[in-house]
Amino acid sequence: MELLRDTILKVDLGKIGRNMDKIRGMVGPDVAVMPVIKANGYGCGAVGIAPTLMEHGAAYLAVAALNEAMELREAYPDYPLFVLGFTPGRLAEITIENRITQTLVNLSQAKAFSDAALALGMKAKVHLKVDTGFHRLGTADKEELLAMAQLPGLDVEGIFSHLALAGEEEDEAQFRLFMECVDYLEARGVSLRYKHIDDSISLGDYPQYRLNMVRPGALVFGLLGFHKATLDVEQCMSMESRISQIHEIKAGEGVSYDYLWRAPRDTRVGTVPVGYADGYPRNMRDKGYLTVRGVKCPTVGVLCMDQLMIDLTDCPDAQEGDVAIIYGDGSGNTMSIPEAAQLAGTNKNEIIARILARPPRVYVK
Repeated sequence: MELLRDTILKVDLGKIGRNMDKIRGMVGPDVAVMPVIKANGYGCGAVGIAPTLMEHGAAYLAVAALNEAMELREAYPDYPLFVLGFTPGRLAEITIENRITQTLVNLSQAKAFSDAALALGMKAKVHLKVDTGFHRLGTADKEELLAMAQLPGLDVEGIFSHLALAGEEEDEAQFRLFMECVDYLEARGVSLRYKHIDDSISLGDYPQYRLNMVRPGALVFGLLGFHKATLDVEQCMSMESRISQIHEIKAGEGVSYDYLWRAPRDTRVGTVPVGYADGYPRNMRDKGYLTVRGVKCPTVGVLCMDQLMIDLTDCPDAQEGDVAIIYGDGSGNTMSIPEAAQLAGTNKNEIIARILARPPRVYVK
């Protein structure tokens, strides 16, 4: 299909596959790997990357919300899907009919799923969420967890929690509380196939917490967040566009809204069709840069919804139509995702998750 826009996100499926293989090699054959591809696969396109993850041993594909799971279910009718977030009871029937494994966070939600399963004559496959101190979702009330597990119509396949990563002592306390809940349920006859607490960071830093399932997210896409461990993963995405027009402006002339940037000298200014409606951080004004012909070209003026401008003075050979790299892997004077996060005052996950659907995804392998 011909691309209808110059601004694109390139996704290297080969790198995603190799990253999955390396993660599976790190955790070993007895630990299931459930890649998290919420937020449209961290910006890479969940439907587009799913087959690669399946081919490389994903036990489940995990997302944050039911609508994300339904998009995947439409594309892949039979693959195991997992919703990590809260799904209200009114949507229980849809979840169960589509064989989507759901997180249960409290007894009232569990009862709604139990009732829906019984009405459908089906089993609702679920994992119980334990609140070990993150205080986002779940419960640490052991009796409530047991009551949830004993409801009819539920196939309680697993149990999980999430570390705050506040420090080793706090993380260990969370893990101990989690295992107390697991032991309490198993001692009362609850069979739990999967137990998981490790995410992208903790699966490397805390191998002792891997249990028999891990949930890598950013790590799958080559964004390393370990504090102690190492793994040779590769950033799988890059974002690029092309210069649409070049203006020769005089010293003192302004660029973009309010003329908050004025040329300190005669300047070549290139316009590139990417803006904050594509997910590029608006606060990168006067901090960010794009790379043209291997040269870092600073952004100038207020970033627009659909376009931004760059100073081409140090790239005198630049021409209209030249490729302008927005995000690269840090080589060749390109801006890496971690560098963009630092300049924008956020984290790397937000940088890629905020890349909206407008830039076409181009998959290479």
